[in-house]
Amino acid sequence: MLHQQKIRQLILDKGMRVEDLDSDPFFQFNVWLEQAKDAGIRYPNAMTLATVDSRGVPFQRMVMLRQLDYKGLVFYTSLGSRKSEQLAQNANASVLFPWHMLERQVQISGVAEPLSKREVMKFFSLRPKSTQLATWLSQQSSPVSSRGLLESKLKEIKARFAEGDISIPPFWGGYRIVPDSFEFWQTGQDHVNDRFMYRCVDGLWRLDRIAP
Repeated sequence: MLHQQKIRQLILDKGMRVEDLDSDPFFQFNVWLEQAKDAGIRYPNAMTLATVDSRGVPFQRMVMLRQLDYKGLVFYTSLGSRKSEQLAQNANASVLFPWHMLERQVQISGVAEPLSKREVMKFFSLRPKSTQLATWLSQQSSPVSSRGLLESKLKEIKARFAEGDISIPPFWGGYRIVPDSFEFWQTGQDHVNDRFMYRCVDGLWRLDRIAP
């Protein structure tokens, strides 16, 4: 906790100016992500994913950022989940990284694209065996009468794959959110918070300070 407070105080004392930010939002995001890790924040790669259904009703849930590169932000989920159904109808998505301990947050918006089978297989093969087995229970949003039923199902799955490799569930996959905007926010002195927005315009990133 003291380490987090020290980092937070350094951030507050320095402030946030446009000249302190990199012109590349992906690079800048990585800087903040690493600082969140250094501060000891638990699950710094946890992000709130927002989607909308066919009626325009918004939904939010936490997912884990598994990969970040210049192609976008990658997460994995059940293809039968509500989020997947909504992304199939409307691919626009937004994620929020709420680093409360540092009084910072980053909001990223863009379009979600399904990952290729090859990408999904590669990631799945690197997961611990226990996680691979649990993935077979990830038919999300389907009704379950009790936890005991899930535990019983897991025993069946373990027996099924007791020998040999664990195959990928046919209902499991992932998405890459291709960003078109990044917003960086942090608490400022005298209650004047700092917000900066990166927008992709004609393939180039434009950076602007915006009102708090």
